[in-house]
Amino acid sequence: MIKFGISILLAERPDWRKQKIALVTNNAATTENDIPSHLALIKAGFNIVKLFSPEHGFNTKGADGEKMPDGFDVATKLPIISLYSEKLKPNATDLADVDLVLFDIPDIGARFYTYLWTLTYLIEACKEYNKPLIILDRPNPIGLDLAQIEGPMLDELNCSSFIGRWDIPLRHSCTLGELALYFNDIKNINASVTVIKCEQLSRSDFFPNWGINFTPTSPAINSFNAAILYPGLGMLEATNLTEGRGTNLSFQMVAAPWLMHASEIQKQLEDVLHIEAITTIPKEAKFAGEICNGLYISPKNYNEFDAVKTGLLLIKLIKDSHPLHFKWQPYLTNANPDGTKHLDKLLGIANSEDLFELPLSDFESTINNLCTVSAFQEKVKPYLLYE
Repeated sequence: MIKFGISILLAERPDWRKQKIALVTNNAATTENDIPSHLALIKAGFNIVKLFSPEHGFNTKGADGEKMPDGFDVATKLPIISLYSEKLKPNATDLADVDLVLFDIPDIGARFYTYLWTLTYLIEACKEYNKPLIILDRPNPIGLDLAQIEGPMLDELNCSSFIGRWDIPLRHSCTLGELALYFNDIKNINASVTVIKCEQLSRSDFFPNWGINFTPTSPAINSFNAAILYPGLGMLEATNLTEGRGTNLSFQMVAAPWLMHASEIQKQLEDVLHIEAITTIPKEAKFAGEICNGLYISPKNYNEFDAVKTGLLLIKLIKDSHPLHFKWQPYLTNANPDGTKHLDKLLGIANSEDLFELPLSDFESTINNLCTVSAFQEKVKPYLLYE
C-alpha cells in the first residue's frame, strides 16, 4: 500500500521535531488510516506551535472563493493563520517565532486548484525569512502519467492569478513536491526545500489503486470521480451552467433549467463518458431552489481519459445546441473580487471565449493543439521523484 510523506516522517522521528514548527495543512491531510496529520505529528512529539490554512480553511468547509478568517484549532488550541484572506503569503511576524515550516496538504492535479499556489507563496516566504521548508509529499489522485498531461499552458503575462500563477499545464500529472522543486529552481527562488517522498508510489497509480478511502479535499471535491472530471468541468464556473455545487454531485454533472438536448450531447460523447440524464434542485450557488435538467457524467476509462479536452468539448456542444440560453458569466472569489475573465484565468489563455465561436471541427483541432504540451513533459523530468 502507498505510504504518504506524513507516514515516512512519523517513522523517521528526526531530531528537528523538537524545534518550533509551523504546519501548513488542513483536515483533508491525514495518514492512510484517516488520522489528521497535525494530530499524528503532535502525538509523535513534533513541536507544532502554529498552523496555517489554505483556501476553504483549516476544516476544508469554506465555500469556494470565500475569504477565510484566522482562528484556533479546537482540538489543540493552536492558532490558525489563514493564507486565503487579505494575504496569501506568510509575513515576517507570522514566521518570526518558528524555526522551520512543514507543509502537508493534498492536491488533485489541476492547475486552477489553489493549494499549489499557496505552496508557491510559502516557498517565497521561506526564502525571504530564511526558514527551511519541508514538504510531506502526497500522490496525485488523478495520476502521474506524463502521457496524460494536458494544456493549455498558462500565459503568465495576461492570465496569471491565484487560480494559475505560473506557467504549467492545466492538468499537470505531478505531485506538489515535484512542482515545488521545479518552481524553486526555474523561478530562481532558491529556498531551502526538502521533499519527503511517498513510498510504493508509481506514475501509473490512480486513487482507486491506493486501497484507502477518499478524503474530500474541499467541499465540492468529494469523490475520485469529481477529482478526475474537475480539470474539465471546473470551467463550467465561467458559464451559466451549474457544475453541481449545492448537490451531492459537484463536478460530476452539468445542469441548468434550460438544458434540453441531453440525448444529442450524450451521443457525441458516449465513446469516452458514461452519461445519464438527471434532474436536480441545487440547495445553493447557481439555480438554488430551481429544477434543473442535467447530465451525470463519469469517465469510461480513467487511465485514458482526457479531462480537459472532454470538458471543453462538452461546453462547446451545449453552447452550440442552446444558442439563446448559454452565456459566459463572471465568477466572484476572494482572489478575483470582480470575477471578470474567469475562463481566461481557468484556461490560462487570453480571449478564450473566442475559441467557442469556431466551427466544431476547427474547435476540436484547436483544443487538441492547445492541450498537447510535450515540451513541458521534457522540462519537468529532472524534478520528478517517482517512476
